[in-house]
Order: sequence, then structure tokens, then C-alpha cells
Amino acid sequence: MLRKALPILLSFATLAVAQADTLLIQSVQQAEATRSERPASGLTKAEVEARFGAPSRMIAAIGDPPISRWEYPTFTVYFENERVIHSVARH
Repeated sequence: MLRKALPILLSFATLAVAQADTLLIQSVQQAEATRSERPASGLTKAEVEARFGAPSRMIAAIGDPPISRWEYPTFTVYFENERVIHSVARH
């Protein structure tokens, strides 16, 4: 029984991996396409707020160096002190 089921299970596993790879690639491509719609590294908090408005949520800084984040509906911005270090698209 296991010999008959094994090829079918392997086929399903291969299909699932292929679909996951496709979704990951599409997600990366979408993030790259929206890069210009997110704050660039090096901007100050004041510059981000002037260009993108007030965030929907501000998370206080933690750690050393202090890292804080601002959440917007379509992206999240990470700050070290007063400067953007990274921004990522939200799903």
C-alpha cells in the first residue's frame, strides 16, 4: 500500500514546494516594485512624516542602539535614533 501511495505523496510535496517558491518570488517582485513608495534609508523622522503623513502606529524605541518603528497601512519603517534604517512592505 505504501509503495502505491509514495509516488502520489511525492507529487503533492513537489507541487507544494513549487507553489511556495512562486509565491515567494512574486512577493519579492512586488516589494521591489513598491520600493519608491516607501521611505528611503537615511531620511529623518520629520522627513518621513512630511512626505507620508502621520503613521497609524508608533512603536517606542528599544535596545542599544535604540530601534523604533512606525507602521503605515502598506509599509513599516524602522528607525535607529532619528534616521530610517529600513522600510518594508506589509502584506
